[in-house]
Amino acid sequence: MLDTALWISLALIVAALAMNVVRLARGPDIPDRLLALDTMYVNCIALIVLLGLWLNTKVYFEAAILIAMLGFVSTMAICRYLLRGDIIE
Repeated sequence: MLDTALWISLALIVAALAMNVVRLARGPDIPDRLLALDTMYVNCIALIVLLGLWLNTKVYFEAAILIAMLGFVSTMAICRYLLRGDIIE
């Protein structure tokens, strides 16, 4: 049962990543592309967690947490740069 759920969730997350790539390429302005990039790293975190479940190891979960922290900080830095023109005041 878990194997079937992993394959279905893998297919759905890959489909979401494909839609994010389309939005990243065709986004009408910079905030849409930034949102697509932000959603892509969240989907990549989901893929890493699924890989950790499939291989039954804890290392991938720790990597997913690290990527989540770095993704949050990088998203905030890009948003500050777009809004204010500089990252550090």
